[in-house]
Amino acid sequence: MPVPHILLALLVTLIWGVNFVVIKVGLEDFPPLLFCALRFALAALPLLFLRGPMPAPFWRIVQIGLLLGVIKFGLLFVGMHLGMPAGLSSLVLQSQVFFTILIAALFLGERPSRRGLMGLLLAASGLVLIGFGRPLGDSLLAFMLVIAAALAWAFANIATKRSGAKDMLRLICWVSLIPPLPLLVLSYLFEGPEAIASALSHPSWGGIGALVYIAFLATTVGFGLWSFLLQRYPASLVTPFALAVPVSGLLSGWLLLGEQLSAAGWLACVLVFVGLAITVLPKGALGRVFSGSSRLTPDP
Repeated sequence: MPVPHILLALLVTLIWGVNFVVIKVGLEDFPPLLFCALRFALAALPLLFLRGPMPAPFWRIVQIGLLLGVIKFGLLFVGMHLGMPAGLSSLVLQSQVFFTILIAALFLGERPSRRGLMGLLLAASGLVLIGFGRPLGDSLLAFMLVIAAALAWAFANIATKRSGAKDMLRLICWVSLIPPLPLLVLSYLFEGPEAIASALSHPSWGGIGALVYIAFLATTVGFGLWSFLLQRYPASLVTPFALAVPVSGLLSGWLLLGEQLSAAGWLACVLVFVGLAITVLPKGALGRVFSGSSRLTPDP
């Protein structure tokens, strides 16, 4: 993978790492299913300005929209609402990496290399280290909902890869058209019209800001770039970058909020990024980096 695309993937992990804190802020103003519905309704707005045909077959757009928008984010938001902490949610959700690689191996015939598996295991050990000492939250159900969300994301990754779409911005905008209506129906049934009316009539600036962030940065930009990379590279090469999401969340908390990182936390961050480097950099690239070479070339 060329260095510019590696940097794009790391940008996505930064956006998504901060996003978990933003979600917690938004959930103080909005019920989870309503919040998720509003997120995708806003994310679909660029279609008012984008022209051209559907970027993929309609049934595939519906499939991705249901998996990613309704199931994955619906379960994630409800799980966080029920007590899963933001940091631990960002960690648990990255089990989608392992689900995606397994599903890609079964259905797409993509086999990760031995070197890639070594890097993946090293990065995973960093995630385990991050998870030590972090509270599970108040509900085992909340934990299981986030695991189920990770599985739904894995299937959405495979569906995106098989969509054949070339314009990823248009794809994610079309996909964003699917979740709002079913999520609004679910919100009406489970959260109730009074909660919906109260949230829409008295939002705070923090809630509005959180909604804008997750709609445009985390969804349009984040998933647009993610889909762009999935279309060009094997899932086993792209999805390991998601292992850096909890790391970017920890680092952004340290940089922006003054949250302290222990020695174990710093070691975990190093393990994740070394594991990613082993997984995604071309053979011999690490040696050239340390020897001072600035040019990275892909494997032949």
